[in-house]
Amino acid sequence: MEKFNTYTALIKNIKKTYTLLANTSAYIFEKFDNLNWAGFYKNENDYLYLDAFQGKIACTEIPFSKGVCGLAARKKEVVVIDDVHTFEDHIACDSASQSEMVIPLIVNNKLFGLLDLDAPIKVRFDKQTQQELIEIANELSKKIEELENKKEV
Repeated sequence: MEKFNTYTALIKNIKKTYTLLANTSAYIFEKFDNLNWAGFYKNENDYLYLDAFQGKIACTEIPFSKGVCGLAARKKEVVVIDDVHTFEDHIACDSASQSEMVIPLIVNNKLFGLLDLDAPIKVRFDKQTQQELIEIANELSKKIEELENKKEV
C-alpha cells in the first residue's frame, strides 16, 4: 500500500500524458527490485509503439499478433510469464530477460496501451507484486483518462 500511496502523490499534479508515463516508468523501475525493463507501448491500429521506458534499448513496434505484449493486447488481460524461454512467441528485446508481466491500460473503454515489465530472474512477479503493479496501472489508467478527456473540451 505504501508504494501505491507514494505513486498517487507523485502523479497527482501531472498535466501531460507523456510526463505521466515517463515518471511512472521511472517510479516502477526504482521502487521494484529485479527489473531490467519497465515501460509502455501505446496502441495504434493493432500495433504497439514504444513510448516512455526505463532500461535497455527496446523493440520499437510490436504487432498484436506477436509476443507477450501482443497476447495481452489481444486479450486485454494481464499476462505473467514466469519463464520467457517457455513462451514460444516471446520477443527477446533484451536477452537477459527471464520473466515478464504485461498489464493492459484501458482508457475510455479502449486499449490505450500496455505497461510492460521484464525481469532478469525467473518467477519475478509473485502474487503480491502483481497486485501492487495492477493497482498502480489502474490508477495510471484513471489519470490518463482524466487527461485525455480534458483534451477533448
